[in-house]
Parts: sequence; C-alpha cells; structure tokens
Amino acid sequence: MRLATPARILTVGILALAPVTLGGAAHAHGDRDRAERLSQMYDAGLTVPFVASPNVRLAAARPGSAGVSGCFLHSAPYFVMSGLSDVTVYDVSNPVSPRKVGSMPSAQFENEAMNCGERNVSRTRTDRFAMIGVDLYQASPDDLEHVNTPATGDYELVIVDVSDPTSPHVRSRVAATTSTHTVTCIDGTDCRYAYSAGDDSEVPGQGSFSVFDLTDLDHPVEVDSDPATSGTQPFRSDAVGWGGHKWNVDEAGYATHTGAGGSYIYDVSDPLHPREVANTGAAGDSAREGSVNHYNDFIHHNSYRPNAKAFRADAPPSLANGNILLVTEEDYEDPDCSTAGSFQTWHVKRLDGSDGSIVPLAKVELADLGTHPIPVGTFCSSHWFDYHPSGIVAVGFYGGGTQLIDVTDPTAPVSHGYASWGASEVWDSMWAPVYNSKGIATAKRTNIVYSVDLVRGLDVYVVDVPGDGLGTVPSVAVGTSPAVASGVVVGGSAVVALLLHRRRRRA
Repeated sequence: MRLATPARILTVGILALAPVTLGGAAHAHGDRDRAERLSQMYDAGLTVPFVASPNVRLAAARPGSAGVSGCFLHSAPYFVMSGLSDVTVYDVSNPVSPRKVGSMPSAQFENEAMNCGERNVSRTRTDRFAMIGVDLYQASPDDLEHVNTPATGDYELVIVDVSDPTSPHVRSRVAATTSTHTVTCIDGTDCRYAYSAGDDSEVPGQGSFSVFDLTDLDHPVEVDSDPATSGTQPFRSDAVGWGGHKWNVDEAGYATHTGAGGSYIYDVSDPLHPREVANTGAAGDSAREGSVNHYNDFIHHNSYRPNAKAFRADAPPSLANGNILLVTEEDYEDPDCSTAGSFQTWHVKRLDGSDGSIVPLAKVELADLGTHPIPVGTFCSSHWFDYHPSGIVAVGFYGGGTQLIDVTDPTAPVSHGYASWGASEVWDSMWAPVYNSKGIATAKRTNIVYSVDLVRGLDVYVVDVPGDGLGTVPSVAVGTSPAVASGVVVGGSAVVALLLHRRRRRA
C-alpha cells in the first residue's frame, strides 16, 4: 500500500543524518494537531497515567526509540525492533527484562512489519536477518550511496544482517515493482522466498505483489512471474484491491494475504506458484464498487489461523477445528471508536477456491471492549495482533493501548484485560516465545507481551493467562529480577520522531 507524502518529520537527534522535511498534506495516523500536541507535551516532560486491568502488570519499559514493529528470532533469543530512526536488537534470554545489545541507525518509513528470517548455511553457521520494507524513505550511515526519498518513488527490500546481534548492518537490497509496505518470509526458519504487501500500481484496479528470491542474501532478486513479457512482472492477488497489506503463514503452510480486497488464503507449498484456495468475497472487500459491509471499511490489516493443521472442511467453527481466521481491520481515519477499526473472527468453511468460502462470525471495536475511556476524536483503530495458544489475543489499538481479547468462543470475543497510557500509540503487540535450552523458539508462548509504541518505545507486560496457574508471574525461569519501570515521566529523549503522514485512500 503506497503512502502519500508526509508534511513533515519531527526529528529529535535522528542519526547523523540531517532532519528530513517533505512537502504535502499533513496527517499522522490521525491529525496533525494531535501529533504535534503530543510531541510538545513529551518534549516538556509529561506525566502520563498508566491504567491496566488487575491481571496485567508492567514488567519493563525501554524508551528511546519511536517503535513501529518487531520480530523474534527463531534460533537465538533476540528481538529485533524497527523504529523511525533505527533498527535495535534486544537480548531476550530474560524476556521480562530485554537488554539492548546492538543498534543500526536507519531512518525509514514505514517498515510497518519488521520480519525476521534465517537460514542454516552450515552445521556451525546460521544466517539471521531482518527485512526493511521501504515505502517512502530509508537511509543508513553504513549505506549512504543508497538513499530512498519520496522523489525517487521507488519500493525496495533491504536485508539487515543480525547474525551478530551486536552489529546489525545492511547486507543487501533489491528494488521492487510493488509496495513493500510489509515483506514476509514464506518459511521464516528457512527463508528463501518472501512476498511483498503489493498494490495495483502496475495495472490500476488489478492487485499484484512481488516475490523475492533470497537464495543469495548478498544478491536478492525479484522473481519475474512472466519471463515472456518485457520487464519484471509481479504476481496477482485479489486480496490487494487498491492496496495489499500483509502475508501471514500458518502452521499448515497456507498463507493468508490481507488487504483492501479482504483476506485470501493461498497454498504456497510451491512459493513460485501460489494458488488461491479461499477468500472472504464481497463480505470482506472494500475495493469492490458499492461495497459496504462494515467488515472492511478500509483495509484488512493482518491475520492468523490457529491450529491450522486440524482443518476440516465444513466443520463447525471452532479453534479446535482449525477453521477460524482472526483478522484486524484497520480504519484509523475514523475518529469514532465504535467503528474505527475492529478485531474480527471469520469461519473458513472450505479450501476449494470458491468465492466467499470464508464468512464473518463476529467483530469487536475498542468501544465494545469497555476497557478504555473514549473521548471524541480518539485515535483508536486496531492494528497488529498476536495469538496465544490459550486463546488470548494481544492487539495494539494505537491510542487505545494493548488490549487482550479472549477468542476461545470465536462467535463472541470478549475482553481479557488491557494496559494503556494517557498518551501513547501502540502499533504492535506480540507474545514472547518460549525458547528451549538451546535457544530455539518453540511453538509455546510465555505469558509475556511485548508492545511496540511509537511514543514510548518498548513496553513489556506480564499477563495472567488462563490455565497456567501463574497469575502475573513470568511463565519462564529468569536469571535476574525484572527491571520494573514506573514509566510515568517521559521527556523529549524518549521521542525520537513523530512522523506526520496520511495513507492514500481510493474510491
């Protein structure tokens, strides 16, 4: 999804690079005045109230980066976080007290979904990397000959080597024909191919996305879907509509593509020949002419299908049957928290390629959860989320904070808890994985949530998860006591940047 030109980037000590000033209309996942007021308050030193349900406690706060997204490495206990001005690596061997071990100055926008990948090169060497999707701009001091600006209008994928977590650096980059708003490995533990978010820039009205061959990490290439035609031809996806957003791959090896066109599931067992097997049809499509369904007023953002290997066609909807698709719908331009962007459950009835084979079950807006004061004009759309095997989903609701939603009954999602600050923007919330004694991430999840905040940086919460009998005690053994931070007074140094921008919306 291509982003429109931002009016201005408010930059506080942004690398060794000069502050960036761009022309155009001014908005920031909300309005210009709101973002500027927030910046001024934090610069002055703002006392911020913290409100949480009794089953959630703050374990640690890591300010200092305008956080956008993050990902956990698979074969080593590290968390890679993308901000507006850097890429930071944390050691999470003690997950309730992440320790910063490396950082790469890198101004980028938006890189909304930091995605980690790795590949075993030999018995003694594993290449680990993170991927920056360049929407609008990117610049890093260790690669100054390559600087992206709105004037170039180029999409790119940047490979950041984090094999040595203390020294992340740009390893390579490759141009793309479609939007790299997000880029996703098809197999994160053996990442040889990655898919882009996609858009309709090649053929207006016809959605497409890019496939990247990462076999040679030093020289990645975009795959040409039609070598007989001149130039590099992208791949088709009707999930895109006017803009694609995210690919999410489930445990059964199917990938769901979310976008303005809704949610479409693909068989990607052959990554170079993805085959559509299910879709939300008109019920999830904001791109079809005259479509008004209120399950997609702007864009389907990201998705997850729990227990996917257990799928049975035409079975009753349940997590146990592997036929529930969880989706966030982003609609951040709507200031009404009863309609601004919901968390949704869908029933995957079939994987036979038929239209409308995924049907809506339920949705909840921030206002429905009843956990957050809803003043007029609150910036409260749902955004990134992550699923815990207990059936609890952690969702970032921007100004609505970190919301925990119980989906054990997918027909009636309810609140499980929450944590929010008086002034913050939670872009991403995710459960920390359980690493085994060899430092390998397992399929299990701790009861620890990492929330990436554009204003606060990184917050770590411990959650009372049903069935573990631990309450708000970390579910993993730790070597040191958690670094508990009050987090109530934040000055200008905690706000590296506030970016004012607006996404393009098409009729």
